[in-house]
Amino acid sequence: MGSLVDVVKDSGRRARVLDDCERLIEAEVDDKGGLTGLAVKAAYKSVRSLRPDMIRASMDALLDDFSHQVDPFWHDCQTRGEAPRSYFVRRQADVANALLQITDQRANRSQHKVLVKAYVGLRPKAVEHIGAAMPRFADLMQRHAS
Repeated sequence: MGSLVDVVKDSGRRARVLDDCERLIEAEVDDKGGLTGLAVKAAYKSVRSLRPDMIRASMDALLDDFSHQVDPFWHDCQTRGEAPRSYFVRRQADVANALLQITDQRANRSQHKVLVKAYVGLRPKAVEHIGAAMPRFADLMQRHAS
């Protein structure tokens, strides 16, 4: 049984996880529609305009903490023998809240006012947005932690 914690310790494998994380985020942002989609796309654009590599750098900074938060879910999924997509979709609120514990802590400590403002504006819908990403997230987990 694989562990994302172990995967991200290997620099080569970590780089591939980060590549997939970037693609996942871009795909999710692209898929957003309506007024909420406009807000998400505007926040994403403002982050990218501040520093084009910020998404990757942020994911790299969060990846160790995220992997520790996700591993218990991955282990449970594997122990139950459940398909990753169905498991992570079923547990989407739990996974989202586990990940948001990390980003909430980081936002509370951040000195980047523009980023914090964007985060605070999007935070009320964060569980929903992360939940929508669960199929892609499950695929990422299966690809890298299996």
